[in-house]
Amino acid sequence: MTDQRSAASAATRLPDYEKADQREILGTGDDPFGVASAGLVWRSKDVHFGIRHGGRLVAHAGLVRLPVSIGDAETEVMGVGGVAVAPEARGQGLARLILTAALDHARTLGPRHALLFCRPPLVPLYQRLGWHPLDGDVRVEQPEDRVVIMPLRTMVTPLHPDTDWPSGPVRLRSLPM
Repeated sequence: MTDQRSAASAATRLPDYEKADQREILGTGDDPFGVASAGLVWRSKDVHFGIRHGGRLVAHAGLVRLPVSIGDAETEVMGVGGVAVAPEARGQGLARLILTAALDHARTLGPRHALLFCRPPLVPLYQRLGWHPLDGDVRVEQPEDRVVIMPLRTMVTPLHPDTDWPSGPVRLRSLPM
């Protein structure tokens, strides 16, 4: 692979991101993110960042602005999703690099926090990258006006200094990303 400095220069905004791009990173498995058992419908991302090595896409992170209620307050967060690093490229800092590129962009868009959902085994990775797990249930919307409790771990990170996550029940007023 490459060292982190040259990979950092390769973290770029992608014009689009399709299923073929995801397969390029994660292969052709039926459940590349390991979340199919959650039975959720997911929202696509609007902005995509990628890292290429040797002409191949090896890392991705996507962003989408989302409405959320926290307690009685209505606000927006930057949803982060589709975070992926090719199996053979893991352990080289690419998750940090791709998330840094995505979050640097997210900081220019206004919301005070970024939010993501992950499987429990990934919580320590995201914690090392500055994310914090939320306590309590998080509700998310699904088709046919259903609202369900998110079965994955919800994590947040501030996008600006001195920004604390408000207290209160959290409801994502959107499909999860």
